[in-house]
Amino acid sequence: MSETEEGDAVDPGDLTDEEWRERLSEEEYRVLRESGTEAKFSGEYVDHHPDDGEYRCRACGTLLFDAETKYESGCGWPAFYAAEEESVTTTVDTSHGMRRTEVRCANCDSHLGHVFDDGPEPTGKRFCINSVAMEYDEE
Repeated sequence: MSETEEGDAVDPGDLTDEEWRERLSEEEYRVLRESGTEAKFSGEYVDHHPDDGEYRCRACGTLLFDAETKYESGCGWPAFYAAEEESVTTTVDTSHGMRRTEVRCANCDSHLGHVFDDGPEPTGKRFCINSVAMEYDEE
């Protein structure tokens, strides 16, 4: 659940396209709601390496990644080796002539990025996530 400016809880599934456009910037909307991708090495969290804290969905505030799971992959987007399991869903993405696994927020179904099987131990995963899809919370 996210909150309105008045503090009332909102089910993101109940928001209309127009309401999403009002809540998000043009770039956030393009990535989160239209499955876009920000340019390589352009996001605010690419070189962000905090010791602790967490990354939340920019659309609804759901906890997605613990800062301890972030690592430098060199891919051009923030990379994590693990996600909060109940917070993300995955689906096959065949856009752009590729076959990838898309990562979406389990709460609001916003596009976050993709996950690949070339990450470090202990999971072997590389969650390659758009910075604009997240907010960092120092806790």
